[in-house]
Amino acid sequence: MKKYDVTALGELLIDFTENGTSGQGNPIYEANPGGAPCNVLAMLAKLERKTAFIGKVGQDIFGNRLKEIVAETGIDISNLVTDKDVRTTLAFVETFPDGDRDFSFYRNPGADMMLREDEVNEDILRDTKIFHFGTLSMTHEEVRRATKKAVETAKAAGAVLSFDPNLREPLWNFLEEAKEQTAYGLSKCDFLKISDNEIRWFTGEEDFDAGIRRLREQYDIPLIVLSMGKDGSRAYYKDLRVEVAPFLQENTIETTGAGDTFGACCLHYVLQCGLDGFHEDSLREMLVFANAAASIITTRKGALRVMPTMNEVQELIKKFK
Repeated sequence: MKKYDVTALGELLIDFTENGTSGQGNPIYEANPGGAPCNVLAMLAKLERKTAFIGKVGQDIFGNRLKEIVAETGIDISNLVTDKDVRTTLAFVETFPDGDRDFSFYRNPGADMMLREDEVNEDILRDTKIFHFGTLSMTHEEVRRATKKAVETAKAAGAVLSFDPNLREPLWNFLEEAKEQTAYGLSKCDFLKISDNEIRWFTGEEDFDAGIRRLREQYDIPLIVLSMGKDGSRAYYKDLRVEVAPFLQENTIETTGAGDTFGACCLHYVLQCGLDGFHEDSLREMLVFANAAASIITTRKGALRVMPTMNEVQELIKKFK
């Protein structure tokens, strides 16, 4: 038995999200803990999975706060490195009326970019069932080497590799480089969580099924889940294609963390069923649960600290039935 269910490597940062306006009419920003990999782990921790995080923050007020918050969620932070020479990455999130967002990053450099190969604890990677990563830890050479070392170490130890491209265009010098690193992730992963805009961007196909078909022709990925926002989600597994409607709520305020919550819930089912154990009913159950959890997070500010519990997700599913 391995100690950790899921270990993730990548960015841990502060999401400054709008939270009203001042008396002068200026936007007020709330400092929420964020970063896709830790959002995924936070949801898994709520589902009572054992998780660990590999990354770097600055030795500053934001980095110190992030360490405290992540530890509070139950995530193992023994490989969360602090660096006195670089600052913790910050992201300012603009929320549009429909709940979608745009990001402005302060990361030149940010601490998450500076994780080195020799700072990655290989023992954790050998002791995890699933290793999860994305492309934000591959935007720059130093952290790219660390990420690929982690991928190879986990793979050699028999871990399931989980990949979420999590495209953030402003963080890349050239989008062709983003495509190269996305292709690397696709070539290594056993489980892929990809969004509607990412499948269009990577394959050039407007039709999602055609885009997924192109991916499957190029890469051997046993399970692919596609998040489609207000249109729900799909799972592609062997010869099965399962689609589930979303849980739309009137009190949705923003979509930050929804995709991470969705992906985490799917990983919960991978742990439960095994990559070889899915069938049509279990895929449908997985997507319903993941859609419901993602819907709940859209009604809350931030993500990492406010992930729903198992009971909250089940109650929402019952309500919509």
